[in-house]
Order: sequence, then C-alpha cells, then structure tokens
Amino acid sequence: MKAIYTAEVSSVGGRNGHVESSDGVLKLDLSYPPMDGSTPTKTNPEQLFAAGYAACFTGAIMHVAPAPKPNPNEIRIVNKVTLGTDDAGAFRLAVHLDVTIPSVDQAAAERIVEAAHQVCPYSVATRGNVEVKLTAHGGKG
Repeated sequence: MKAIYTAEVSSVGGRNGHVESSDGVLKLDLSYPPMDGSTPTKTNPEQLFAAGYAACFTGAIMHVAPAPKPNPNEIRIVNKVTLGTDDAGAFRLAVHLDVTIPSVDQAAAERIVEAAHQVCPYSVATRGNVEVKLTAHGGKG
C-alpha cells in the first residue's frame, strides 16, 4: 500500500479513558455507551466510528459521482452503528448508512451509493466482517 496519510491517536484507559491525536487536534474523554437509555455525557468509540465512516463515505460519493458532481454540503448521511453480540457472545458491529443526495433522482442515488460502497476505505475495511446496510434517497423526480 502506498501511504497517503497516517493518523496517529493514543488511547489511555480504554472505553472510560482518553484519546488524543499526535497533532493535538483531537482530544476527547470517552465513556461506555449508555446501555440503560440515559443521556451520554462523553462520546464513545461507536460514535467516533460512525462519524469517521459517514464523513469518509461522502468523500467516496464525490469520488464516484458523475459530473455534474453533487455539492458535498448537501449530501446528508445518517450513520447508525450498533454494538451487539453474536450467538457465541462475541462483540460485533453493524452499520446502517442512510444517504440522501438531493441533487439526483432515486435511481442515480442508488447507483452512486453502491459505487461509493465499493471504494470507501471504511467499506473496504469492514467488508466480510461487519453487516453494512445501505439506504439511498434521491431528491429529484
């Protein structure tokens, strides 16, 4: 692999700890996801993963979308990352990317989202390991 960029983040204390990037831009305290329905006071790893995947997926859409390209500021992705367990009790993740591209019709939105899923680094990394559901919405037509 030819490196384009390397992010370096240190973690101390695990899920109830702290993460910080080597450049100092990211500095967050973490907590376990609230499994009792309470309101979280700190972010958790699943939220960070959901945010990174959604942002990266927008970049993949911009990479694969035909001209005229959609405005990235109009693309809305709601990413739900679920933490659960499988039948053997092992922890697993599931992802649901709900993508709206208002400047294209429904058929084009579906094609673009599927093409983006083939090239997005998060999609490539999770393929075969994480259940990923895609939902596409176009705004024209």
